Amino acid sequence: MLDRLRLIEKRYRELEERLADPEVLARQSEYREVARTHAEIAPIVEATRRYEAAVKDAATARELLGHEDDESLREYLQAEAEEKEAAAEAIEQELHILLLPKDPDANRNVIVEIRGAAGGDEAKLFAGDLFRMYQRFAESRAWKTEVLASSPTGLGGFNDITFEVKGDGAFGCMKHEGGTHRVQRIPSTESGGRIHTSTATVAVLPEAEEVDVEIDPKDVRVDVFRSSGPGGQSVNTTDSAVRLTYLPTGTVVSCQDEKSQLQNKEKAMRILRSRLLAEERERAASSEAATRRSQIGTGDRSEKVRTYNFPQNRVTDHRLQMSVHNIEAVMNGDLDSFVNALVEREQAQLIEAEADAAADSAP
Repeated sequence: MLDRLRLIEKRYRELEERLADPEVLARQSEYREVARTHAEIAPIVEATRRYEAAVKDAATARELLGHEDDESLREYLQAEAEEKEAAAEAIEQELHILLLPKDPDANRNVIVEIRGAAGGDEAKLFAGDLFRMYQRFAESRAWKTEVLASSPTGLGGFNDITFEVKGDGAFGCMKHEGGTHRVQRIPSTESGGRIHTSTATVAVLPEAEEVDVEIDPKDVRVDVFRSSGPGGQSVNTTDSAVRLTYLPTGTVVSCQDEKSQLQNKEKAMRILRSRLLAEERERAASSEAATRRSQIGTGDRSEKVRTYNFPQNRVTDHRLQMSVHNIEAVMNGDLDSFVNALVEREQAQLIEAEADAAADSAP
C-alpha cells in the first residue's frame, strides 16, 4: 500500500505544477480535467500525510520510552505511543477505503425515472410522493432538480416522471435508490379503511454527455404529437410533444412538458443518452459479474428494495435489514441514514471482493 501511496503523492505534486502552468490555465477543458483529478486524490494525500505523522510520532514515543527510567514519564510515553498507534491504525483503515476502486460515474448528475406500478391510482400517488421525497433530499444537499418529462394524473400523482438531479456526487449518492419501492397505507380513495399495498419503480441513471454515447441521427426516429394533460385534455394546439425511438434497441423516450418542440427534443435526447449509457454499463457489469459481485446493477432494479409502512410509522430497507420509525421525516427527504448505510455496504462489498481476488491470485 505504501508504494501505491507514494505514487499517488507524486502524481498529486505533478498535478499541482500543471495547475500553476499558464498554458494549462489557458486551455479551460484541460484545466478542468486536471483540477478534477487533483481534487479526487487530495483526500488520499491528506490522509497519507496524517498516517505518516502518526507513525512517526508513535515511533518517537516508543524510542523515548526505551530510554526513560522515571515511572510517571514512562506511563505518559506509553499512553502517547498507544494513542498514536491507534490513530495510525484508524487512518490506515481510512486509506484502504479511499483506495477502493471508484465508480467512474459517481460525480455525475443523475436522471431519475419513477413509475407507478402495481396498485392503480394509489401507485401513481405514491410515485408522486417519491418524487417529492427525492426533491427534498436534493434540497438538503444543495442540489438542483429539473423535471425532464412527466405524465401527471388528475389526483396529484404521476403515471411516470423523469427528472434530473444536479450536484457534486449526485449519482454516487443516489445510485442505490434504484429498484421497486413498496407502500402500505390506507389510500385517500379508500372508504372502508383498508390498508392497501402498492408499488412504484425507481430507475437511477448517470447523466450521459454527448461524448459518452454517440447517437447516429439516422438511428433515431422522431415523432411529434400534441401535448395532453390529465384525462387527455388538450394542453396546447401545436405539435410540441416529441417521441424519440432509438431503432437499434427500440428504446422510446417521450417529452411533452415544454411548450417548445425544440426544448422537448433536447430533453428527450438527454434521457435517451443516459438510458443508453446505463444499458452499456449494465452489459459490462453482467459480463464481469463473477468478479464484480459488489456492483449494484440490474438485479436490484427488479427487487423490492424498500417498504414504507404508514400504519406502523416504519420505513424498512430490505437490502440492509434496517428500519427507521419516522416515516414523515423520510418522506420529507431525510434519507441520510439509508444512503450512508448503503454506501458503507458497497465499500464492505468492495473490500471483500478485493480480498477474494487477492486470495485467488496467491500462490
